[in-house]
Amino acid sequence: MNAVRMYTTLVCPYCMRAKALLKDVGVSDIQEIRVDLDPAQRDAMIASTGRRTVPQIFIGEVHVGGFDDLRALRERGGLDALLGQ
Repeated sequence: MNAVRMYTTLVCPYCMRAKALLKDVGVSDIQEIRVDLDPAQRDAMIASTGRRTVPQIFIGEVHVGGFDDLRALRERGGLDALLGQ
């Protein structure tokens, strides 16, 4: 299974939804990077994604986007393939 990395904040409903969706499809290990605790990580997130909002989700080296993008990927049937399942 490809690694999942997610930029998050503590109080982010979309981050919680993204984690729940990933759990529903069998992802038990998410590398969570809290940008509210480390401003340098937020800068790194913006530099690599061009986006300022969380969550920002990576599966392997692929930037999926935010929660809406993740949900759309699942609805299109592409999430399992990207996860390597």
